[in-house]
Amino acid sequence: MALLPQSDYKAMSEINVTPLVDVMLVLLVIFMVTAPFLLQAVPVNLPKTAPVAKLIPVKKIELIIDAEGQVYVDQEMVAGADLEERLKALLAADPEITVQLKADYRVAYGRIAEVMAAVSRAGIVRLSFVTSSDRLDDAL
Repeated sequence: MALLPQSDYKAMSEINVTPLVDVMLVLLVIFMVTAPFLLQAVPVNLPKTAPVAKLIPVKKIELIIDAEGQVYVDQEMVAGADLEERLKALLAADPEITVQLKADYRVAYGRIAEVMAAVSRAGIVRLSFVTSSDRLDDAL
């Protein structure tokens, strides 16, 4: 029995997508790995602000973070674990309370973020930052 050459030439209507899927998965992994590094590598020089208008008097809590990272609620030092409970108690007493955050300029941003997270977990939605009207160059 002899093999006859096929004379029926027709277009192939199937595409092998396996190599395409492999390439796309490799690209996805590369982007997933490099994206966090790109976001952290951006140098940012934050702007200096001019003094703003005086705040309208509201019921407020002063939340102060000193240079060592200690937290004070209305001039009273609070341990890290007790901060959230203290804020919840103050919120229960007055649901319209506003927190004014005053942080020393030498405090690490991570510590400020921890305090802000505790404020958020306590259920307080009004948070403002208090800055000095002095120029930053004078403080350094």
